[in-house]
Amino acid sequence: MASNRLAQFREFGKKIVAVGRNYKSLADQRGDPVPPYPLVFLKPTTTYISEGDIIRFPLGCTDLHHEVELGIVVGKKGYQIPEEKAKEYIGGYFVALDMTARDLQLEAKKNGHPWTLSKGWDTSTPAGEFIEKDKITNPQNLQIWLKVNGEMRQNGNTADMIFNISYLISFISKYMTLEEGDVILTGTPSGVGGLKGGDVIEAGIGDVSKIKFSVDSS
Repeated sequence: MASNRLAQFREFGKKIVAVGRNYKSLADQRGDPVPPYPLVFLKPTTTYISEGDIIRFPLGCTDLHHEVELGIVVGKKGYQIPEEKAKEYIGGYFVALDMTARDLQLEAKKNGHPWTLSKGWDTSTPAGEFIEKDKITNPQNLQIWLKVNGEMRQNGNTADMIFNISYLISFISKYMTLEEGDVILTGTPSGVGGLKGGDVIEAGIGDVSKIKFSVDSS
């Protein structure tokens, strides 16, 4: 991508492909079985916000949760990408939050309905600046962390992913074309939890990149 500005994601990227339950530590925390294949869902690009914007509770939500994730920015168009060539399609990285309206999600699960409203409202994808691909030598060995009001809540490592980045790119591209600027959110480690109005979230990828956002429940 030509620029490290978040606006470039919005301009060029047509979709956000998110992956659920992709860290062993989170599956253990919840007592969930390890999925046999990646659990994939979509988020609209209108959910992006950058630092200085506010995370807002969606309509009807009283239980908002944080989930810090490594974001992959697709660098070129690809379909049915072989796993061994997947790294060629990585344009760069960024730190992201996949905000979740947990109460809305649980209600949807109970009724067998899609997760769309619990994951895809405006402000649900806070995102950091674009990280050039060569700045990260091994994306499968990165600390990924999140603090709320200065207290560490999530502190994991991308080595704990159930499905690694190359596998995710290959798997997703078997079903849908990945285009330049599209984003893959690769899952979150254990420690997800609730938020309230006035909370301040800080999150990052080691000391490579970090973000800071405030939460408004009104």
